Amino acid sequence: MKKLYTFLEQLEEAGIFFTLQRIRESIMVNVVVPGERWEVEFFEDGHVVVERFLTAGDLLDEKALNSLFDKFAE
Repeated sequence: MKKLYTFLEQLEEAGIFFTLQRIRESIMVNVVVPGERWEVEFFEDGHVVVERFLTAGDLLDEKALNSLFDKFAE
């Protein structure tokens, strides 16, 4: 848990927005910075997994919502 607390302190000191979520057997820190999002998972055994999502910078208008729902709705 020390890694998690240290990471949270670093985010707070840097003024970076984040939320916490419990996923499976981990605590996930969702981080949002301009142009990207991070999912950082801290597991009880001490290992950490980081997934980073980047944007190409393309902005779409509201017409894109229909195609996104068509693609991802069950």
